[in-house]
Amino acid sequence: MKTRLISFLNWTAHDEKVSRWARSALSPSFCLISGWLSLVGCLAAQEGPRISAIQHLTNNEVRLQLSAPTGLLYRIEISTGLSAWDPLITLPASTATSLQHTDSAAPYLRERYYRAQQLSGTNILAGDYLVTTNGEVTIRPLNHATFIMSWNGKMIYNDVVAAAGPFTGLPKADLILISHSHSDHFSTSTIDAVRGSNAVIIVPRTVTNSLTAAQRSIAIALGNGDSTNVLGIDIEAVPAYNSNHPLGTGNGYVLTIGGKRIYASGDTGNIPEMRALSNIDVAFVCMNIPYTMTVNDATNAVRAFRPKVVYPYHYRDQSGAVTNASFFKRQMGTDLGIEVRLRKWY
Repeated sequence: MKTRLISFLNWTAHDEKVSRWARSALSPSFCLISGWLSLVGCLAAQEGPRISAIQHLTNNEVRLQLSAPTGLLYRIEISTGLSAWDPLITLPASTATSLQHTDSAAPYLRERYYRAQQLSGTNILAGDYLVTTNGEVTIRPLNHATFIMSWNGKMIYNDVVAAAGPFTGLPKADLILISHSHSDHFSTSTIDAVRGSNAVIIVPRTVTNSLTAAQRSIAIALGNGDSTNVLGIDIEAVPAYNSNHPLGTGNGYVLTIGGKRIYASGDTGNIPEMRALSNIDVAFVCMNIPYTMTVNDATNAVRAFRPKVVYPYHYRDQSGAVTNASFFKRQMGTDLGIEVRLRKWY
């Protein structure tokens, strides 16, 4: 495999410091950056983030190695032609000076350019990005069924429980989604720990009486098929059920944010209502037995409604095994162009 070395340094505004980029052409060659290029008018050079290695994996994904000083946040951005850049992920360099990220979208693109930027500021959430017509959504998996998202300064928490914490240092929730009443999805004390002063809670109708009086006063109860709009986000409650979760007791949710549709399955089986979903950009799909569904069922469901990106979550089995996610990714394959993102949930 032929390798060319390129160096590029770009100074950007908005408190974002040194940028370096790398080109990954999914053909017989790929490129990585190396070295520095001086800029007239810059102050004394500071060591910033550096994409120190880029590896083309056997499944055509691309693994990036980012070298950077500790204690800061770094954003990797992507481009398909250098004319425009989109954010891919923000990574925290807490103690390590070498960070890795695998770009699971790379197999579906002819070529990909990467650059890294150092960020400064407050309330910056590390995580994956979804670009919408009205700002960027940052998505951060936490644990099991709990994830958080930020959008235009607003924080969205999904199925918050104590096991997903501690939540110290994270911005308070403006919107909290609860799928059902089981203890790995719902905790009144954790809701109080994360909610902001003007937060809104979305719950199934069957969960309303399990809320505290204060929480009921700020809650919106939705049954399957109901919808509402909170903070400029359209929220539709969709069925989530199987033999362990009777129909009508739980919700999945479809959120429409800036024209993008995000689906959180809750605890469900391979049901017709999920298979009939359309135009889903990002999906969080459960898979564990005996409580939700098998990997085969999850694969069949996802191949039916074809989201652009899918996060396997809620995948730890009763035995404690956490191999379902990687098995799901192998089962999905690449023929439908669905990007499977494996993240650390446990």
